[in-house]
Amino acid sequence: MGKVVVLGVFVADTAYRADRMPRMGETILGKSFAIGPGGKGSNQAVAAGKLGAEVSFLTRLGDDDFAQMALQTWKAANVTPKVITDASSYTGAAYIFIDDNTGDNAIIIAPGAAAQFSLNDISLNSEIIAGADVFMTQLEQPIDVAKAGLEVARKSGNITILNPAPAASLGSDIFELCDFITPNETEAEALTGATVKTVKDAKNAAEVLVALGVKTPVITMGEQGAYLHGYGMTPAFNAGPVVETTGAGDAFNGGFATALSEGKSPEEAVRFGCATASISVTRAGTAPAMPSREEVENLLCR
Repeated sequence: MGKVVVLGVFVADTAYRADRMPRMGETILGKSFAIGPGGKGSNQAVAAGKLGAEVSFLTRLGDDDFAQMALQTWKAANVTPKVITDASSYTGAAYIFIDDNTGDNAIIIAPGAAAQFSLNDISLNSEIIAGADVFMTQLEQPIDVAKAGLEVARKSGNITILNPAPAASLGSDIFELCDFITPNETEAEALTGATVKTVKDAKNAAEVLVALGVKTPVITMGEQGAYLHGYGMTPAFNAGPVVETTGAGDAFNGGFATALSEGKSPEEAVRFGCATASISVTRAGTAPAMPSREEVENLLCR
């Protein structure tokens, strides 16, 4: 069992399905509505926990019903919460539009209390970060906080993963702290200025990221799979019909981090992450869609 520490955000996902997005000023009828646990960091922690990693999750919550949803979600996935409660704010929430025809999504996130995560919060949790095999974070909380977490992990000799989502402008000072960076095609383009649609595009973008200071880029490419710099493309698995792609990147990152924490090679870890993501898209929701270890192992053995 590897130790994974995730710094990130929990949000309550409010998911709306419809045939298309409404235009500005327009109201349309939806096909369905669901509410459930989400947030990139939380989803990644849940994925790793369900896969058998020993996971701690660092975040801030409000003192409200959504916070209770978070705690229940982590308990079910064997995730240990390291939470600062801020009663003056609110637990984050997300609006998710899902195209009922394709399963594709568009998302707006309001991180709430987690947006107030501070450098002091990292200091308070430095021993937890230092004790991890893998430290992983994203960009839904302040960037300087993500950087501080990566710095603590790097000084401690941990494997560091940055999932640069949502896309933001980053400098070499943060890239140099990343053993792995895991953007999707859109995020890779935002970071490098290079369009990513093909394997060749991914290779070019990965080379730019290496030049910026990243040790090993991994570019996730949806149904195509994931491109690992220095190795090549690992294809996605056919685990069944696609129901919803929301959370697929989080599933990949949770699986990838879990495998690395267990000492697997980057190539093995990418394949494990792809299998995790391939199962997740066959189900609705984000955290509830994360597969078990047995399901992933069975898919890998096909």
